[in-house]
Amino acid sequence: MLPTVSKLLNIDEFIAQYGDQPQYEWIDGEIVEMEPTGLHEQVIDFLARKLHVEIDRLDLPYTIPHRCLIRIDDQTVFRPDLVVLDRARLVHEPLWQYQPILTSNVAIALIAEVVSTHWQNDYARKFEDYALLGVPEYWIVDYLGLGGREYIGKPKQPTITCCQLNDDFYEKQLFRHDEALVSAIFPELRLNCGAVFGSGQL
Repeated sequence: MLPTVSKLLNIDEFIAQYGDQPQYEWIDGEIVEMEPTGLHEQVIDFLARKLHVEIDRLDLPYTIPHRCLIRIDDQTVFRPDLVVLDRARLVHEPLWQYQPILTSNVAIALIAEVVSTHWQNDYARKFEDYALLGVPEYWIVDYLGLGGREYIGKPKQPTITCCQLNDDFYEKQLFRHDEALVSAIFPELRLNCGAVFGSGQL
């Protein structure tokens, strides 16, 4: 991810000017431009469709918004690739009725980030910030195997890192090849990693 605007904004200015522009996040007071590809968007769509089916099958109280912002603090706002929210708990989000903005972890069940060329944010910055925010489950979906070897091993290969919150720290489990991802939020989900990786191809 690359900063695109040098001047510092406050959080209200960022939301007013860039809140409805899906290619921007706001990190440490600076605007950051995301660089998704069409293949990246295909993976997000595939994951959302599989989770929607599971939500409908089990009649779970979840919703997956098309877009939303997560206010981490007064200097950082993330725009997750996919977020699963508990509808019943959205009443505790003061801005939700008026804007798709989350200010706490209260309604968040799961966040998934699909890795792009700027993978450091997903594996390091967001890994730490989502844990401190209290997001119970975080998936890092590295369908191209772009992450550093310290995160996905050697040789580098497509990997889904499933992070489960324990106190304020994530415990990680890595899934590759045709393994089935294991999720605490969706314990009956049968999500084949190979199918996820394949969804990011033409």
